[in-house]
Amino acid sequence: SVMSLPLQVCAQLCRRPCYCPWVPPRCPRGSPLVLDGCGCCKICARRLGEPCDFLHVCDQSQGLICDYSTASAGTGATCNFEDDEEGCEVNGRVYRDGEVFQPSCKLQCRCLDGGFTCIPLCQEDVRLPTPDCPYPRRVEIPGKCCPEWICEAQDQHLLRDARAVSPVLPYPCQEWGTEWSACSATCGVGFATRVSNQNRYCRLETQRRLCMVRPCPILPAAFPA
Repeated sequence: SVMSLPLQVCAQLCRRPCYCPWVPPRCPRGSPLVLDGCGCCKICARRLGEPCDFLHVCDQSQGLICDYSTASAGTGATCNFEDDEEGCEVNGRVYRDGEVFQPSCKLQCRCLDGGFTCIPLCQEDVRLPTPDCPYPRRVEIPGKCCPEWICEAQDQHLLRDARAVSPVLPYPCQEWGTEWSACSATCGVGFATRVSNQNRYCRLETQRRLCMVRPCPILPAAFPA
């Protein structure tokens, strides 16, 4: 009787011949077109955490199955990993727990307990004016991911400041800044970031500083010192 249950469901839900829309559906990013549970029409595969049933199948290419373990609680079946391993979804792609990935060239992230944490790969230091570079400016370089500091000529700098409302004075406007973010490392040395205009030209810049929540546990040495 257990083996005949899928056949009974198929007979009740699947009509023959197939009647499908002329235009296939437009799927969200990361959701491929697949055949429905009847093997009849193309539909958008359901992603991690989305509702599913016999007709609306999960994305098997991501290792997802229709999990009916919560169906008795009235929430219905949802797409989950076959081995019940936690994962996270970023930009339409599913990553396994503990997997390290780069959603862009500027970030490196790690999937952890259904969420993810990221650290920047580009330096976010603040370059102050110096005698050899009195007007530093960060610009995007074609072909490079991270912006770089350049030393702008004085005449270009004065021309741009002439169009500005505020004069070039130390802290010409009201000081403003966000709170420092949480430390990027749970143990050992990490860094915290904030956005602030507390600089010579009162411009919003991303600043960072070193931080340490607690020392990391000392692991036994693998090799003699």
